[in-house]
Amino acid sequence: MKILVLSCSTGGGHNACGHYIEEEFKKNGILCDFADYFDILGPKAKERSEKIYLTSTQYNGSLFKLAYKLGEVYSKTGITSPVYGLNKLGKNKLYSYIRKNHYDLIIASHLFPAMAVTTLKKEGKDIKLINVATDYHVIPFWEETKPDYFVIPHSTLKEDFVKKGFKKEILLDFGIPVSSTFYKIKNNLNLPTDKETVLITSGSMGFGKMKIMVKSLLAYLPNVYVVAICGNNKALYAELNKINNPNLIVRGYVNNINEYMAASTIVLTKPGGLTSTEVGVMRKPMIHLMPIPGVENYNAAFFEKNGLSLVSNNIEEVKVNTMELLKDKNRQKRMVENQSKIINQTAAKDLVDFVLNNLKP
Repeated sequence: MKILVLSCSTGGGHNACGHYIEEEFKKNGILCDFADYFDILGPKAKERSEKIYLTSTQYNGSLFKLAYKLGEVYSKTGITSPVYGLNKLGKNKLYSYIRKNHYDLIIASHLFPAMAVTTLKKEGKDIKLINVATDYHVIPFWEETKPDYFVIPHSTLKEDFVKKGFKKEILLDFGIPVSSTFYKIKNNLNLPTDKETVLITSGSMGFGKMKIMVKSLLAYLPNVYVVAICGNNKALYAELNKINNPNLIVRGYVNNINEYMAASTIVLTKPGGLTSTEVGVMRKPMIHLMPIPGVENYNAAFFEKNGLSLVSNNIEEVKVNTMELLKDKNRQKRMVENQSKIINQTAAKDLVDFVLNNLKP
């Protein structure tokens, strides 16, 4: 059996989830490749998609909010979307790639490749497709895809997916897949341990807001280490390194964010579906930072409703929530207990087991 995991570069969570799935299949001796859908279509398609996504997250996410709301409205009309039409254009290149590499199963952690594969299935191509939702909400246009199975984040979301037209029997409520290696910690960071530690992952925040937040926390919590992960944001990394405070630890891109989560008392993060799941998998008290209007609001609402996180909509709330959560050990404990009930650590393995038991040729 040979599997292709397809994602694309509109936000890192889709790709990260795809790689976790790839890793878990390989760990179990199954041939599995990961590919960026836009790499298959060509460099111009990839460059254009990344530019559109980055533009949409600017101006406090107002463009993303507008696009998402328009998508929700369009999705309710039942009319085939332009998004589907655009992805339909890539079906021939994708089918050639699938045939050339002899894949038996496609797993899509992003809407766009799922749409392209759906077009091929409608044309009678014998292709098995599993969708994987990476947010705690049915995003617009998922209903235009026709998967054989659909991995969703939690059982309580089943009815939402059914209302969008998916049959209940194809919905697999394993949770958002995170590789089983993620929560196996080596404890080799050598971070100081004489104080509690607050970890901040920047996500899509610009360096201006992030810098203000970090300085505010350092002033408000003088006896706590603040570890700021900047990712590939070099401007943010440079700005934070200008802050002269012994309690601040700044990191750029890291490939062991799980180690930093494990070493932290609480984690502050944007409410992306995958990142939030990673924190939940690590069983760490969490504060969600200023959701971008759209799907981040839904993610944050799901986590807050289920007692998995606190949501902060501005820097003042970040300060207050961080201080209160650090002081309230019982609340930390309840949050972790709720995560253990709702966030499945073995979602990736459960997907592998399901495929082996139900779809193996």
